Amino acid sequence: MIEKIVKYKHIIWDWNGTLINDVWLVVEIMNKMLKKRNLPKIDSKKYREIFDFPVTKYYIKLGFNFSKESFEELTVEFISEYYTRLNECKLFDEVEEVLKKIRDRGISQSILSASKEDILIEKIKHYGIDKYFSKIIGLDNHYAESKVERGKKWIAELNLNPQDVLLIGDTIHDYDVSKHMGCDCLLVANGHHSYKKLARLGTDVISTLKKIN
Repeated sequence: MIEKIVKYKHIIWDWNGTLINDVWLVVEIMNKMLKKRNLPKIDSKKYREIFDFPVTKYYIKLGFNFSKESFEELTVEFISEYYTRLNECKLFDEVEEVLKKIRDRGISQSILSASKEDILIEKIKHYGIDKYFSKIIGLDNHYAESKVERGKKWIAELNLNPQDVLLIGDTIHDYDVSKHMGCDCLLVANGHHSYKKLARLGTDVISTLKKIN
């Protein structure tokens, strides 16, 4: 797989579920919120099947009622605990090895995430991998909206043929973003969407980042 990757001039990485293993924390916090409202709990398998963009669709599938409480209020409740506990999460084992291997091949790298940008930068520095990225791009809020506009702007700034850029992510949304940007996509199925769900897209899917080596 590394030989397929080295043909690109730039790699755009997703963050949550691609580089950082945070699904367990998302499920734990969500179950706390569901229990509080007497809604059925989920496990990681169920979560990977129903997680969706925009995130409002996923909240509706979980049973939240926006006529009783707003999506904004629910997001604040979720995010406040998520960012408080994010340091409990670890990078996937092979992350630094893969980032270094790609850098050593002379390929530049960046991050494009639906996380709030200032917190994203702070966390990537915390994990000591900021040195691998020419740019870290997030959103200006914590509502986990679409990354499409930021992605299109970034691909224009890169001043590269989109065909020379590869986006690596873990969700259908990452695939959709890559299509809007005009670049190729590689999906890793140990994050927020299941292998089965990603395999339907007809793009390259690997089970873990170890497969890149």
